[in-house]
Amino acid sequence: MDWLFACLGAGAREIGLFAALGFILLGAGDLMVDALWIVHAVRRRIRGRGPDVGDALHRPYSPGLLAVFIPAWDESAVIGDMLRNALATFRGAEYRIYVGCYPNDSETQKEAGAVPDPRVRIVIGPVDGPTTKADCLNRLWEAMLADETAERRRVKAVVLHDAEDVVHPAELVVFDRLIERFDLVQLPVVPLIDPHSRWIAGHYADEFAEAHGKELVVRAALGVGLPSAGVGCAFAREALGRSALRSGGLPFDADSLTEDYELGLRLRATGGRSVFVRLVRGGTLVATQEYFPGTTGAAVAQKARWMTGIALSGWDRLGWTGGLAERWMRLRDRQSVLAAIFVLAAYVTLLLWSLAVLGHIFLGIAPGPVPAFLALLLEINFGLFLWRIAMRFTFVTRAYGWREGLRSVPRVITGNVIAMMAARAAVVRYLRIRRTGTAVWGKTAHAFPAILPAE
Repeated sequence: MDWLFACLGAGAREIGLFAALGFILLGAGDLMVDALWIVHAVRRRIRGRGPDVGDALHRPYSPGLLAVFIPAWDESAVIGDMLRNALATFRGAEYRIYVGCYPNDSETQKEAGAVPDPRVRIVIGPVDGPTTKADCLNRLWEAMLADETAERRRVKAVVLHDAEDVVHPAELVVFDRLIERFDLVQLPVVPLIDPHSRWIAGHYADEFAEAHGKELVVRAALGVGLPSAGVGCAFAREALGRSALRSGGLPFDADSLTEDYELGLRLRATGGRSVFVRLVRGGTLVATQEYFPGTTGAAVAQKARWMTGIALSGWDRLGWTGGLAERWMRLRDRQSVLAAIFVLAAYVTLLLWSLAVLGHIFLGIAPGPVPAFLALLLEINFGLFLWRIAMRFTFVTRAYGWREGLRSVPRVITGNVIAMMAARAAVVRYLRIRRTGTAVWGKTAHAFPAILPAE
């Protein structure tokens, strides 16, 4: 038995060294982002709001027609409520909502058609679904162009939303003003807390609290490409038109699983200007709210789609262009699969070391010593882990209150497990796409809140 537990100890040390080195590398990048955010926050507090956004919000502007695109495949459960809420909520801007449906999805057509309002256009594509979300968006683009020709009026901006989104009353006003200065305007996305899935759906709240409270703020401050979240964002009509000219007449790449992310980066690469805006109006953050997947299977499927499109296909489709800051951010976008491997290695290390310790307790077999270098790495990683937990608690508390801040600490485990499962699914999906050359809409079931939580 001695040899078995010796192997367990040796395996724990070697795999642990791999995980520790990986966490050091990832942790150093996170620390740099944290430091940049702190510097940026201090400067904003000293100087006030940034000049570009402040000037654009307060100077005179020319109101225009906004086209709201909502791709809807198999969304009969939510599309009706979403449209009624949007029509009752949007204020201060002229808009038209385009809902993209499919011939073989009569239920979604029926629910969308049950909202009789001249501002709602139901667009049924030429082929059965699902195709890709980008393909559906292209059909909406074509319908908008036809309306422009018929009415001899040009749309000012295209706003993207999903069929489960809860919109903010001031959203369109912000877009209408800022789109005159920027080609892409992105608002925060705030996941709603699902009381029936605090540990699975809740981990999205933790991740978005940091991503849209810190990460995108830093990216905007660095002036690098700003990835669109695909919801709660507006693209200038002219910018999408230029994108369409470069890609054969359609602005969204129908072969992409993350067309929104890619389009945001391509805009920057071609000289476009982007801005991420955190504004409080009427006592609430101007943001898009929605429920995220509340089951393990749905969460894994969604995370796998993101990993496939951003971390794997993004490497092929977007490459490594731009300056040092741009390449660094693309590296951070694409490290999710690698991070999942490091996390898996850490859990394997914990398991092997636990077995070795049990052998010592019950069989008297002394575990091998921990090398000094590995012990130092573990101490550094423990410090990084405590800092990471403190940052997450801070941002989640700021967004949701201290109770959710406390829950975010054990939810780290939930996020790790989902990430590991999603990484495996993403690799399988990516290899299948490379083999077949085709991608389809990997959507998940959605829910729309009957009663929104109090602000």
